[in-house]
Amino acid sequence: MAYLDVREPFATMTAQPLFPQSFSPSASVEAIGFTDVEWEVIRLARRDRLSSLSEPTRLSRLSAWLFGGGIARRLADPRLEALRRLAVQAWHHGYVVPNSAIHAFKAAGFNIDQLELMLASIAAGRSSRTGRASA
Repeated sequence: MAYLDVREPFATMTAQPLFPQSFSPSASVEAIGFTDVEWEVIRLARRDRLSSLSEPTRLSRLSAWLFGGGIARRLADPRLEALRRLAVQAWHHGYVVPNSAIHAFKAAGFNIDQLELMLASIAAGRSSRTGRASA
């Protein structure tokens, strides 16, 4: 059993065993959630544009060089980059994220429980941002 507090954006989810450890000695409870760095990546992805997911074009590089703009760069850690890419999609489109982003997220070592936690936290953040409060 697990409890997810959706009233607060980025609430952490803790796994509670169904039976006490003394009842089932071989049961191992896997913690569901993200590290502080991963939560920070999710929070910062809120400000990223969808264009940050594509490779910069020659024109955008030239424009950045001429006018001093920034070029969207990828994160050095591929695991965090997969998390960022999915989080950017979720911030812009809610629960409607591409399957390719979900596959990359899972290939980076994340699981479905973490996906659900992230999407629920982002949905709560999106509803508080737009002023849509659910009673």
